[in-house]
Amino acid sequence: MRPLCSLLIALFLGNVMPVAQTAEPLVFISAFAPGTNGAILAFQLNPTTGVLKPLHRTEGVENPFFMVVSRDQKFLYSIHAKSFGGKEPEHVAAYAIEGRTGRLKLLNRQSTRGTASCYLDVDATGKTVLVANYTTGNVASFPVQADGSLGESASFFQHSGSSVDLPRQKGPNAHSFVVSPDNRFAFAADLGIDKIMSYRLDATTAKLTPNEPAFAKAPPGAGPRHLIFHPNGKHVYVINELKNSVTMFDYVTTTGTLTERQTISTLPTDFSGKSYCADLKITPDGRFLYGTNRGHDSIACYRLADDGRLALLSIEPSLGKGPQNLALAANGKLLLCANMPGKNLAVFRIDAQTGALKSVGEPVAVNSPSCIRVLP
Repeated sequence: MRPLCSLLIALFLGNVMPVAQTAEPLVFISAFAPGTNGAILAFQLNPTTGVLKPLHRTEGVENPFFMVVSRDQKFLYSIHAKSFGGKEPEHVAAYAIEGRTGRLKLLNRQSTRGTASCYLDVDATGKTVLVANYTTGNVASFPVQADGSLGESASFFQHSGSSVDLPRQKGPNAHSFVVSPDNRFAFAADLGIDKIMSYRLDATTAKLTPNEPAFAKAPPGAGPRHLIFHPNGKHVYVINELKNSVTMFDYVTTTGTLTERQTISTLPTDFSGKSYCADLKITPDGRFLYGTNRGHDSIACYRLADDGRLALLSIEPSLGKGPQNLALAANGKLLLCANMPGKNLAVFRIDAQTGALKSVGEPVAVNSPSCIRVLP
């Protein structure tokens, strides 16, 4: 008993530090469905085995197409839509994350001021939430209150125009809205007008103003969908839904200017069917990029050169129909893929040297998974 007593006394006096317990990543997955079938599911992820353990199901959220988590991991924001893409504006719902339990507490909801609301982002300070509305082709920003709830929209911008791929591009379709790493700009990829719209962001007031230049052009008919910044902050990558490609831009931090440098296909040269890109992610070390093909049902894997250019490594099966969303976990060692119409979530291990993907067990059954968020 004496050694145990000595240890307890030492701990009390601060002479011995207890061993820190590393929490397993917490994974939120949205089940994109109406009524009671819609939900946000929480899992615990074993970073070694890649096994997902169910924790909690948050109900009362309908058609939660997209989600985002604040940088301090205290709040989650989700799309909420009784009728997705209908006539009535949809909502963005604010939730408090209750520790590592996977439970969410609803704080409030605000109108997105648009329909088919399809993307959310939150700035680095946690004071501004952005939303992109696909069907109505507009974007909005919301101030975040001290308790994590949302105020009414502080900015709203309606996009206009069209492009060459009719009828898909007969009008604006804002498909993502992403804050720059320096927290000074926000970029909206608009599929319908083949433009990346550029805004200046005042995070303290959640107000946006059009940047100058106001946009960068994507290749005609490309249909830009999602965009992501390179970890070094010098490049932007846009995945093009209609042309099944990824476009790389150089990014000038002082002006928020994007300059196109490369466009590369996501599909095999001999593929002749219909396919549409969806999402893309870059490993934290900036060495590899992954993009999804819905139709070909695959993940295109690229190596990134020092100048940011992409070289195709391989195109791997997504292990389910319609890969909709990707997420990285375990410091870039695991890649999670939500196959929405395939109703499963696949986990892949990333080879740190080659970027190759290897499946980890059987995909997990999930009802219409549309978005994945990982808390380390």
